[in-house]
Amino acid sequence: MASETSPPPMAWRYCGNQVKLWREQAGVSREQLADEAGYGCETVRSMELGRRRPTIRLLQVADQMCGAGGKLTAAEAFLKPERFPSYSQDFMRYEAEAIAVCSYQAAYVPGLLQTEEYMRALLASRWPPLGEETIEERVAARLDRQSLMDVQTRSFSFVVEEGALRRAWGSIEGRLRQLSQLVAAGNRRNVTVQVMSTEGGFHPGLLGPFVLLETAEHEHLAYEEGQASGVLYADPEKVSLFTRRHDMIARRALSPEQSARFIGELAKELER
Repeated sequence: MASETSPPPMAWRYCGNQVKLWREQAGVSREQLADEAGYGCETVRSMELGRRRPTIRLLQVADQMCGAGGKLTAAEAFLKPERFPSYSQDFMRYEAEAIAVCSYQAAYVPGLLQTEEYMRALLASRWPPLGEETIEERVAARLDRQSLMDVQTRSFSFVVEEGALRRAWGSIEGRLRQLSQLVAAGNRRNVTVQVMSTEGGFHPGLLGPFVLLETAEHEHLAYEEGQASGVLYADPEKVSLFTRRHDMIARRALSPEQSARFIGELAKELER
């Protein structure tokens, strides 16, 4: 699957090339376009080569200077940031239709359980930095995903490491709201939230986070994600391995009731 280090989207390259072709046909130099749009010449060159996403400002100025009659500005709809990283899009499509989702996460709160504050803080920590427009799109996408848990016939199980819950970020108030949201999610009839206490010692989850999915057709899938890539497995032997690993992790974690109390104690610690 593609990663965030893969070549830029085809839409960027095609649109940038169109700007270049229209500019050259109209006899407009790159320097003239850059000056009029308020960009550096190298920035415009990067957009024309598709290495950087052409901005709406560049499209508008180029359209007017080159007499394109709206043909360049029409590309705006195809240049919006992706709602999810390219490597995770297959997983997101299956997750949207899944009847069962089982997640283990070690480093941070799973996206389906995050508050908007948490999402923004997490996305703002990415490197290379994400653009503001991309952050807005991805926050909106995560918030939309959370409506999946509103369907009572779908089941969701989450195991989260204690360290992820103790990680310092944002304000104390924001962290308390995130802990409260975890407890509220665990109170749903179709959702279980478990904490893997650090006192639980070593366990199979330390190899990395993953998610199990069951589709409406009872197809079983497993997904694991790294720094810049994600892999969706359908091979029964591979999925079985992840399933057994998840069973072992869930048995080692605190029960849902113990987890709710544990999260409550964490909240009290923050309030002191």
